[in-house]
Order: sequence, then structure tokens, then C-alpha cells
Amino acid sequence: MLRRLTLIVIPALCMVFHSNAQVGDTAGVRKPLQWTLTDDYTTETSTDPDTAFSLFHRYRKTDKFSPFNAFTGNYGQPLYQVNFFDRITDPSRFLYRHYYPFMFTPFNPVFMDTRVPFTEMVFSYAGPREMADQTFRIRHSQNVNRFLNFGLIYDIVNSLGQYSYQKTDNKNFTFHSSYTGAKYKFYFAAGLNTILNNENGGITDETQLQSFEPRDVEVKLGSLSRAGSILRNNSILVVQRFSPGHAGNKGDTLSEKSSPPLTGTFSHIFVWESTRRTYSDSYPLSGFYDTVFISNTATFDSLSERSIKNTLRFDFSTNPARKFRLGGGAGIGHEFYRYSQIVPSELNPPSDTAVRKESNLLVKGLLFNDIGGNFRWKASGELFLAGFRAGDFSVEGEIMKTFGRVENPPSWKIYGSFSSVKPSYWYYYWGSNHFKWENDFLKVFRVDAGTKLTVPSRHFLLRFDYAIIDNYTGFGPDTVPFQHTGGLSVASLMLGKDFSAWKFHLSNQLLLQKSSNRDVLDLPLVSVKSAGYFEHNFRFRITNGNINTQIGVEILYNTGYYAYGFNPSTGVYFNQSSVTTGNYPLLTAFLNAKLRRTRIFLALEHFNSGFTGYNYFMIPGYPLNVRTFRYGIAWTFYD
Repeated sequence: MLRRLTLIVIPALCMVFHSNAQVGDTAGVRKPLQWTLTDDYTTETSTDPDTAFSLFHRYRKTDKFSPFNAFTGNYGQPLYQVNFFDRITDPSRFLYRHYYPFMFTPFNPVFMDTRVPFTEMVFSYAGPREMADQTFRIRHSQNVNRFLNFGLIYDIVNSLGQYSYQKTDNKNFTFHSSYTGAKYKFYFAAGLNTILNNENGGITDETQLQSFEPRDVEVKLGSLSRAGSILRNNSILVVQRFSPGHAGNKGDTLSEKSSPPLTGTFSHIFVWESTRRTYSDSYPLSGFYDTVFISNTATFDSLSERSIKNTLRFDFSTNPARKFRLGGGAGIGHEFYRYSQIVPSELNPPSDTAVRKESNLLVKGLLFNDIGGNFRWKASGELFLAGFRAGDFSVEGEIMKTFGRVENPPSWKIYGSFSSVKPSYWYYYWGSNHFKWENDFLKVFRVDAGTKLTVPSRHFLLRFDYAIIDNYTGFGPDTVPFQHTGGLSVASLMLGKDFSAWKFHLSNQLLLQKSSNRDVLDLPLVSVKSAGYFEHNFRFRITNGNINTQIGVEILYNTGYYAYGFNPSTGVYFNQSSVTTGNYPLLTAFLNAKLRRTRIFLALEHFNSGFTGYNYFMIPGYPLNVRTFRYGIAWTFYD
């Protein structure tokens, strides 16, 4: 399919280049507005469409979610964030937390307001045909009228992989719509995600990397196993907000006279989500598994989770045009969960499907204050009154100060939270052909504190995070859940800074992390992502056009640590203390170019493979791809 798309997309883009050379941007066309919703779905947060040219070769969605990721070698397969404070901790996202950056879910919807149709296409390709690695994304958004918008995004990752039985095929689709009237607002988003992975279990002998082509390196789950996993996630989000008084529209400038002194908003939030993970292996007696509970002839494990969440809330705020603005809200919510899994049994038949139904009742609250437009604070919390998570609570707050009245002013934020939360249901109950457990874990108590300083004009970011965790829960070396009943602390310092001298640029991201107990949680002390490049703008007098270019080299590096191992049967990362990864530079040479609204890149990824050793692992047993040439193109238009 993607090869066919290539034949369609590339000629179309050539036509774009031709038209761009003759016709400039339409004068007076307003850039599309884009926003997301806060975690409680009560407030819009403005964002910009991803049309940036600088370092365009970093096109992957996962890198935009978090700059440092570890994965099993082939893009599209499960990953985790190296930065501890970027990791997914929500218990309801356990089954897909390692795929979340690829997916469209109720937690990451994006909406738009476009006066003219907006379309974006992004395509990339790497490798020879037998190892093809392709991505394709198309996005379209269009207003029906001033208030009503429809949009869709279709994202594909298809990679055969350089190593045997490593293919990944991800298809992610979302349809979204919004109505933003003065008194009534409506948001709708539906996500369909299907992620198919071949599972090879890692390679058997690392020394083969020195003398074998990647495709010839032996893997633990080979031709007899044909092991694979399928993750399917479907979701629907519906948000309705009604404000009896005039609250204004997005982008409106409200005066103190034209707006009421106090506005109230009634909201109904509905979230439906269904997730199923299956794992199959046609040869369970391969020696890869320690135990077989159900069948010696074939493994077919299935875990599913369905949820329905409804929230009713009321929010209020004083006139946003006033220098002293106070607001808040409260709500009540109900959650219903249905879990199903295969449960091994010594009876006849040897297994059965267990279905558990759980529900929760909770209350939520919010309070905020804006002072003079440059200073604000916010506090929110939730408490579970009854159900599986009865007694769980979380409270978080932040104070933010901006400096100056420029378009992107410097800002300083101080934030913190504390919570007591039950781990995911799947830490308590699990049934499959190779694993089963039933645990009685305590709640995880966690205190977080941090600060963030951002100076956009100087391309400067400083972020410090600190956490204290009691009853930390994870997966041990035996790949089954464990709970550390003692205390654990984690500190993190993130620094980002760009330097420029004439046409030379150096973009740097530095991450420092420290865990108080490496046996429970190990992290690399230093992680670095740095790109040095030369930028030049070529001007053509005949066509009165220009092409902006960047050429440079990027390095990704972290110090050695005991990275997580990966278990394909459960689909989770687990602690291990036998193999270290890191202390290896991953180098990429790149060329970026932009012609009007068309962006392209050429990249030679991991060009140092074989020259700087063979220790190119992020996950033990799963080597990274060797030297690969990749190209990509993005076309954005809203004329």
C-alpha cells in the first residue's frame, strides 16, 4: 500500500514544487488556529501546527513527545521514555503506554479552526526494498462555517526491519470535530489504532553483528515460532460545554464592559475506550519461555480492557479582561471498567476466560487565579469515593510568571503534586499461557516538585524535577510485577540551549538523572542530543524565490546503565542487572531544505555503525539498525 502511495505522493509533490516556483503564498490568508484541551477538558490551550523547518529531519512523533526514547531497534515497536518524568503513569493506559506516542487517544486530541482548508502530508522512506522502512501521515481540517470544523489524521508506520521477524505495521486514524459558539461548545474525537509487531525475542549472539548481515543474525524466536503481537485501541471523546452568559469565542478580545462580571459553564464529558492486546506463538516449546500453563502446541494470549467514563462539572470565572481574575470548578464522575483475560487452570478445560467488572465514583475540583495577565496560579485535585480505586487521590498545583509583553515572552513555572494511587489492574491480575499472577499491592504514594524556565527568544530551557515515591511498582528480572516497599527518590535536570555564530548553529539538549536505588530503578546519568549544522538561504533572482537549507551532523548519546529488558509475551519492559547499554554515539548526517511550504530532508542515519564498535543497543538483545539512508518530504498548504 505504501509503495503505491509513494507513486502518488511523489509526483504530486513535484507539481507542488513547480507551482511554488511560480505562485507565492496567498496574501491575507490567516494561519490556521490549533489547540488542545487540558487534562480536565475544561480549557483550550493554543498550539501551533507543526510546520517548523529547523531540524526537520526530527520528524518522528515519538521524538516530539520526548527527545530521549529507548526501543527495540525497529521504529514503530514498543518504547519507553528515558526521561523518567516523561513516562506515562496513568493506570488506565497500562496496555498501550509503550505505544502511546504513536496513537490517537482521548488524552491527546488536537482541534483546529481554519478559514481555508488545511492539508498536510508527510512521507519518509529508508532502506532497500526487502528492508523498507516507510512512514506516511496525512492531515486535513476544514471549517463548514465560522464555528464548525471537521478534521482527520491518518498515520502509518510500516517497516520490515533489518533483522529477522522484526516487521511492524502501525495504522492510526482519528476523526475530530469542534463547534465553538459563544454559549455552546462541542468537541468530538474518535481514534482507531492498530499496531502489529513481529516478535523475534532479540538476537542470540552479539558477536554475529561483526561478521553477519543483519538479516542473517540469529534470533531467539525464529521461523518455527512466528511470534507476534497485535494491539487494537478504539476510543470516542465527547465534550459538551454550555455557558448561559456570553463567554466569547476563541480569539475574541473581550472588554470589561462587554463581558459579564462572572461566567459559569456546565460540562458533560464522555469517554469510551477499548483496548485489546493479543500475543501468539506457534512454537511455545522453543525454550524461550520458562513456563507453559495452557498449551504446548500454540500460544494465543488475549487481554482486553474497556471503559466508559462520564463526568458532570460546573466551572466559573470572573471577567477575563480584568486584572484580577478568579476561577474554579467542581465535578463528579463515574467510571466503568470491564477486564477480560485467559486464566490458566488445572481443571478441564485447562483454561477459561475471566471477566471482571469494576467501577469508580470520584469528585474533582479546580481553582485558579490570574493577576495582571503575567502571573497566575492553579490548583486541582481528584478523590475516588468508591469502587476499585476507592481512597485514591491526587492534588497538583502550579505558579507561573511571564516577563514582558512580547509574542513569546520568557516564563518561569513552579509546579508540584502529591498522590496516592492504586497501580494498574494488570499489576494485580494476569493470566496467559506463560505467565499468571495475583497480587495484593499497596497504593503508590508519590510527591513531585519541579521548576521550569523558558526563554524562547534565546532558545533556552531549564527544567528541574524531583520525586519521592513509596511503594514503587514495576517488573522485576523474572518479568513479573514487584513492589518496592521502601522509599525511592529521583532527580532530573533538563537543559536546552541553541548557539549561533554567523551561519553556524549548535542545538543542544542535555538530561541529567539520578535514582536513589539503582536496583529498583536505573537511569543513565547523562543523556545528550546535539545537532551542529550550517544554514544558508539560496536566493534566485529570476523566480524571486529562495530555498533555505541546513546541513549538519547530529549525535545521540547516553552513559551506560542497566536499561530495561523487553518481554514480548507480556509486552512490558522489566528490570535487569546483567547487561548495560549506552556509552555509544549514534551519529546521523542530514540535509534539510525548505521551498515555501514544502520541506524535505536527506539523512544518513547511524553512519558510524561498524566504525565505533558494535555496542549499538538501547535494549539488551535488540540491536539498532545499521547505516541507513532515509529521505522525507512534507507538504503543507492552506490556500
